[in-house]
Parts: sequence; structure tokens; C-alpha cells
Amino acid sequence: MDKELLVKEILEKVLNNLGLISAIRLETPANTDFGDLSSNLAMTAYEQVKEKFNSPRDFAQSLIEKIKEQDEQNILKEVSVAGPGFINFKLDEEYLIKNLKKIVQNKNLELINLGLGKKAIVEYSSPNIAKPFTIGHLRSTIIGDSVANLLEASGYQVFRDNHLGDWGTQFGKQIVAIKHWGNEEEITNAENPVEKLVALYVKFHDEAEKDEKLNDEAREWFKKLEQGNEEARSIWQKCIDWSFKEFATIYKYLGVTFTENDGRGYGESYFENMLTPIINELKEKGIAKEGKEGAILIFYPNDELSPLMIAKKDGSTLYATRDLATDKWRSENPRYQNADGSAPLIVNEVGGEQAFYFQQLYKAEEILGWYDKKNRVHVKHGLYRFKEGKMSTRKGNVIWLEEVLNKAKEKALTFTKDEEIAKAVSVAALKWNDLKRKSEININFDWDEILNLQGNSGPYMLYAYARAKSILRKAKESDSQIDSDAKFEISPLEKSLLSSLNDSSKVIARAAGEFSPHYLCNYLFDLSQLFNSFYNKYPILNSSAEKAFRLELVKAVSITLAEGLKLLGIKTLEKM
Repeated sequence: MDKELLVKEILEKVLNNLGLISAIRLETPANTDFGDLSSNLAMTAYEQVKEKFNSPRDFAQSLIEKIKEQDEQNILKEVSVAGPGFINFKLDEEYLIKNLKKIVQNKNLELINLGLGKKAIVEYSSPNIAKPFTIGHLRSTIIGDSVANLLEASGYQVFRDNHLGDWGTQFGKQIVAIKHWGNEEEITNAENPVEKLVALYVKFHDEAEKDEKLNDEAREWFKKLEQGNEEARSIWQKCIDWSFKEFATIYKYLGVTFTENDGRGYGESYFENMLTPIINELKEKGIAKEGKEGAILIFYPNDELSPLMIAKKDGSTLYATRDLATDKWRSENPRYQNADGSAPLIVNEVGGEQAFYFQQLYKAEEILGWYDKKNRVHVKHGLYRFKEGKMSTRKGNVIWLEEVLNKAKEKALTFTKDEEIAKAVSVAALKWNDLKRKSEININFDWDEILNLQGNSGPYMLYAYARAKSILRKAKESDSQIDSDAKFEISPLEKSLLSSLNDSSKVIARAAGEFSPHYLCNYLFDLSQLFNSFYNKYPILNSSAEKAFRLELVKAVSITLAEGLKLLGIKTLEKM
């Protein structure tokens, strides 16, 4: 069990016995000489006992014996008071060693079941058909994949959905562009058909600035598409098939998969036949009404939010209509319902610029009674930006993800000639560069940072793991005997490493509970730095009394790194 949870349990028992109420917060002291954990409990609870004690420090001193009495598992080696009343705890090495042995014996981490018996749908990536898979899509793809991994590891049954943008007015524009300036056979035979489609899309906008009638023609073709026109449907389906040629390659390269609709995900078009019924239902319930311009909008009680349009005046739908249809279908689908019939947790990993839209969407679904507020989560990611502004498909101002992957691999090949190692290193570099920071932070596009192979980076993490595995291989090849009963003293650095290994379940639970992979990145990087300090300071294979213990430390580090990186979607390497 996590050391903080155990200490909290002890303090809770002490408070209960004294009839006191106080929040319990534990921190790790900057100087570990003071202890492994510290609490300001005596100061926060002092107001309730100030008539009996002269100061928070006196109160803290009185708690020491009471804390020791409640330490039934003997996890505390020492309890002391510092400063104005901080209570410091030094953990017993035997307790930490028990956790170490558990990791090594089980060959995995003991995780907290936050979502046991619950279901979750994680919607991520969701590129638009006939548009480029850019560096911008990298964020949603890898953050969403990692969030899904974390929830799954925490006990949820996770459904991974790719809600493709395969419907909407842009397809009217794409159809017009193909009919006016495209060659379907040439697009089909192209190495990257989407490049051809993007060029046509950009040309449409250039020409539409000169001739407004093109926009009218595009609206008419989208209307035909919605009405099932055979030619419109044929061109639209080809756009989907052309796009998946690129998508499938990129997902395979990144090691990202989806569970829904045979791995393709449920695109917006899947819900096409549900759109009109959704609009009618909302109108009948009085939630949606016709606005002044003839469009249909959702109006919120007391004007809490500005109205959300779900149908244009010409009757064509918007992505809000399609999202509402999608989420109603999910709430009613037995596959997704929890055992008690309640709706699942739904996580949308989408750019932060859509935050207000998701507020509108979630509020509408809450009013309709489809979902509780707690079951709708928007994981926001910031955007990759150029120095001159954000990317735009219609202006042709984009960086293709395929280009980034190729450049990353080229850089990795400068220090290894092995294609597979270079691929793993390059993907790790890209994923780690993104996941190590809070997802909502915008990232200025910088080739040097994205392809960095040093410092707090994916390659550094892979190397730490490979180093641990190298030590273990050499130990296995060695003929020297290990004395597992030998007596030795554990150094402060080794105890710090033991203590860090004990934190894995707590960190993973926090990363999953807050949908924030960066907490796990921070933890793994700190663990790797501790491990490298340990490796550089102490002999492992040449030690005598400490050899068995130190090898177990190395094994536990390798297991923790492997499991942690796996949750981040990063493939480890046995050798580098």
C-alpha cells in the first residue's frame, strides 16, 4: 500500500481518538535528512486545542507517542517535530523493502482500482477526412491514447473511439473542388492521396474569394450528400477511403489503436440518420427553438450560456447536432452502460479552443438527463503554433505529421544504424516531448525541441530502462554467488530510490483521476534520475553484501519504467 495512504490512515485514527477534525496533507521534505514525509497537521488543528497547549509545536510533541501507538504495521522508523510544529516521518526500511520485493515478485505494479466495475469511452485523435494529419493532431492522438491507458490500468473498461470528421459542409467544398479541378484516377494512384485533396481544398478557397457562387454550389452539394445523392455519396466515400490510406499508416507507426467500429472508430456520418430525430426531440421538449434567422438553436435557462445552433436555416446540420446524436446513442447503447444501467464516463480529448462549445454541449446533455455532470470530461490540449500564428488547412499553412515522423527518425539514425531502434527512439522523443507538460499548454512549433534526444526526453527514458536491463543481463551471466542474508546498511540515496518506487501507484492514480499523463512523466523522470545517480555512485555487480539488494532495486526500477512508459504509449528497448 502507498506510504502516504498508510501515514494518513495513522493520522486519521489519532484525530478520531482525540475528537478533532482537520484536513491531512503530507509533503516530501526538500531535505530528506528531516524525513521521508512531513505534515503541518499540528498547526492546522491547533485552534481546537490551544487551551491545552502553549504552541503548535507543543501540540505536535504530544502527538508523537499517539502516532507510534497507531502504527500497527510498523512502517515508521522515527517521528519527530521540526520548526513551529511540523511532524516529520522517517519510514522503516523493512516496510520499503517489502514493497520492493512485491514489485519484483509480481513483475508489475500494484495499482489503485479507481474505476473498478465502471465503463469509460475515450474519444481522441478524430482527424478530418480529406484533410492533412498534421502535427496538431499528434497532441489529441497521444494524449488521448495515454489517458485511455491510464483509465484502463485503473480498473475501467475502456472503449477507444476515433470520432472522425467525415461529415459536414466542408465535403460540399471538397466535392466541388474534385468536380472542377480534380482527377479521381490520379488521386487514387497517388502515394499520398490526401495531399491531392488538400491542394484541391486550398484551390477551392482561393477561387471562392474570386467567385462567391462556388460557396453556393458547395452548400448545394452538401445538401445533396445529406439527401443521399448517388454521385455525392460516391465521391464522399472515395475521400474516406483515400484518407484512411494515410491514417492507417500513421496509427501503426505511433502504435495507437481504437476499439470501436472494427478499429476505425465511429465517424460523424455513422449518426446521419439520427440527426433529424434529435432536432425534433429537442424541439418537442422545448429545449431547442427557431431563432430570428430561421436556424434551430438550444436556448439555456436564464441565458446561462449563449445559444447553441444545431441546424442552419437551410436545414443542414452542424457538428453540435452530430455530437448530440453520438452521445445519446452512447447513453442508450447497452455495450457502454454500467452494470446499474447508468451512462458511462465520456472523455473528449479535443483542443482547448473548443472549451466553450463543450460547456454548451455538456450542459445541454445534463438538461436532457442523458449524463451527470461528473461523467462528461473535456481533456483540453493546447495547440502547436508557428511564430506567425496557428495552422490553417484552407491557407495551406500546415506541417504534416508524416514529415515530422520522418525527420525525427532521420535524427535518431545519426546515433544508431538500426531502423527499428531509430523508429522507437523517434516516436518516444515525440510522445515524451508532448506528454511531459500539462496538456492545455500551447506549444510553439520548434524542430529542435520536438526532436530533442537529450535531457528530459523520451530517449533519456529509454536509455535508463536499457541500462537497467543491461545490468540484469550481466548479473545473469555472472557466476558469482549472491548472499541474500548478508547484513548491510542502506544508504540515503538507496532509501530515496526505495521510497520513490513506493510512489508509483499513487502517481498513476492521480494521473488517471485528473486525466493528466504529465504527472506520470514527472515521476518517471525523477525515478530515472535517482536510478542514474545510484548507478554512478555505487557498484552493483562488484558489490558483496549489498549485491542481492541492489539487483532487486535495478529489477524494480526496470519494471516500474517499463509499466509506466507503456501507460504513456512508449515502447521500451532492451538494448540501445
